[in-house]
Amino acid sequence: MDIPGLCAEFKKLLVLTVATEETDGFLRFMQAANYFNYNVTVLGMGEAWKGGDVGRSIGGGQKIRLLKEAMEALADQEDLVVLSVDSYDLIFAGGPEEILRKFQQENHKVLFAAEGLIWPDKQLADKYPSVRSGKRYLNSGGIIGYAPYINKLVSQWNLHDNDDDQLFYTKIYLDPLQRETLNMTLDHKCQIFQNLNGAVDEVLLKFGTDRVRVRNTVYDTLPVVVHGNGNTKMYLNYLANYVPNAWNYEHGCSHCDDNVVDLSQLKEFPNVVVGVFIEQPTPFLPEFFQRLLTLDYPKDKLRLFVHNSEVYHEKHIQAFWEENRDVFNSFMVVGPEENLSQGEARNMGMDVCRKDATCEYYFSIDSDVMLNNRQTLKLLIEQNRKIIGPLVTRHGKLWSNFWGALSLDGYYARSEDYVDIVQRKRMGVWNIPYMAHVYLVKGSVLRNELKERKYFVLEKLDPDMAFCRNARELTSHREKDSPSPESFHMLKPPKGVFMYITNRHDFGRLISTANYNISHYNSDLWQIFENPVDWKEKYINQNYTRIFTENYLEEPCPDVFWFPVLSEKACDELVEEMEHYGSWSGGKHEDKRISGGYETVPTDDIHMKQIGFDKEWLHFIREFISPVTLKVFSGYYTKGYAVMNFVVKYTPGRQAYLRPHHDSSTFTINIALNNKDTDFQGGGCRFHRYNCSIESPRKGWSFMHPGRLTHLHEGLPTTNGTRYIAVSFIDP
Repeated sequence: MDIPGLCAEFKKLLVLTVATEETDGFLRFMQAANYFNYNVTVLGMGEAWKGGDVGRSIGGGQKIRLLKEAMEALADQEDLVVLSVDSYDLIFAGGPEEILRKFQQENHKVLFAAEGLIWPDKQLADKYPSVRSGKRYLNSGGIIGYAPYINKLVSQWNLHDNDDDQLFYTKIYLDPLQRETLNMTLDHKCQIFQNLNGAVDEVLLKFGTDRVRVRNTVYDTLPVVVHGNGNTKMYLNYLANYVPNAWNYEHGCSHCDDNVVDLSQLKEFPNVVVGVFIEQPTPFLPEFFQRLLTLDYPKDKLRLFVHNSEVYHEKHIQAFWEENRDVFNSFMVVGPEENLSQGEARNMGMDVCRKDATCEYYFSIDSDVMLNNRQTLKLLIEQNRKIIGPLVTRHGKLWSNFWGALSLDGYYARSEDYVDIVQRKRMGVWNIPYMAHVYLVKGSVLRNELKERKYFVLEKLDPDMAFCRNARELTSHREKDSPSPESFHMLKPPKGVFMYITNRHDFGRLISTANYNISHYNSDLWQIFENPVDWKEKYINQNYTRIFTENYLEEPCPDVFWFPVLSEKACDELVEEMEHYGSWSGGKHEDKRISGGYETVPTDDIHMKQIGFDKEWLHFIREFISPVTLKVFSGYYTKGYAVMNFVVKYTPGRQAYLRPHHDSSTFTINIALNNKDTDFQGGGCRFHRYNCSIESPRKGWSFMHPGRLTHLHEGLPTTNGTRYIAVSFIDP
């Protein structure tokens, strides 16, 4: 048999591996092999796999048959060392010279990998030679030996492709005569081979200057061949995020720019189907859609598929659709009346891309993802991965859209590097076992590896977990339960698609939907505790921070300060909330809402407490008013407490003005909630002591002035329309 790569030059070490197709795992294996300049010959590429499904039964004989055919041409090369390894779930941590040195130190002709678990026949355990220290049982995922001896070993194969390869090698090894004749032993202390199954707790990463090693802490060895056999493939993926040179502390990510797509070199941008999923009441949905609209990507290349399961949000989607239906290439909405499950809806969205040959990418995003990076879609496409998501995290928390590891029952487990990735102390592109909320999938992958239609439906799992498990494992049939614990020796090629998360850029955040009460007219107003960043972005004036950076405030009267604090949206929604409540006090002296039941200088108002907004308003005072107080009234530290917090309504037909009075406060804020000359005429405030009037209130701007003794003031008449102000008597 002609072996490619052997003709030109004699190699002391030849790597033989069986791979019938180029899976993600195989490509990773070759990348590591090329890094160390291994001489690799691949056997069986393009050949149909007939070796069985050893995840659930025995098999793998096809590997020996291919190896046997290859060794016939190498049988007389006495100085050639052959290394036979798996490739789909294996990486190299060291180079050929290290392997040859360690193999020669063993002083045997054939060396098998070893493990602590016996497969496939437990009854053979007692026949194994006893060992004082180390792994006792043979694993066929790694074999190294001189070519003539490997040939003598595999030439004994006369079984079928779906017979078990490990059982074949085991029986030969357990024959004392054969063991002596072929001079065989096991790599008991993982000098060369590290099988991870049953040994995950023995292994840790050892960071060096140039590259990262895997260290076996039990035997204090540095294995060269790391094999993610059995149910340890996810752990191998974790190790391969670093080993051999994927990431280290000195250089960071070394492969992040490999095989990237340069969008500037394309004639036109790829077509993308964007799947939007609104599966529960979600705060700030109009802002979510606005961020989608402002993505820096040609809108004629975007097709929108929206699934909304909430009647509450139909008004938001309708408003967005009416304004932007002609902006995108197409716009499809599936509403709550369809009564689809999450899994069915997500399958439908993916199908929109899968069935369209022109769809090059599918971008899935949930409504609780706030992308603040307009380049997100371009950055994900440029990374050129089959499935990749941008890191998004919950503000101030370690909650994110990915898991770094899974527990034995398939749910969340924290990987060693999870916190560093979330906090962006380690930046790169990370192979991970689970992602949700937002990710990009290549259209070609949906039409090939993921061509089945029901990836989001798997018994006992939520849709995202079902999709990730199906993508990882690409099972050929649905199974109600996990494979039995004995199914450790996975010889059927694991064709799973690698899923990646990138934290190379700041992409955005996840908002909390847990305590979203939609019973209010403008429910987002109440989100100041749950989603403070989004609340601030929506409701705080865009010029607010300039108060502190540029002294952006005015003093129109002595000790009366004027500054921007609320956004136009905040003003509008606060007014809407009060009018929706509708029970204005009428400006009467008798007032059961206050202590004593009598108001000396009454206004036509509604208290924040009446609409259940008191706690939120006091928090607003502490967060956004107190810092201004400290700036303008130097040395005074406010408690940020107020009993009287209310919205006043001035209109000529009810109450047009307020007579001169002192406020029962240390200081008062008075925020204009609508526009002079547009919504009303007149209005303003006059301070008697200084004979100073402010007659042009600006919407969203607040007055701040002392309440007692010095600042006797009156509300100037509103001559037309309706004027609204929000008032708080702070530190009474």
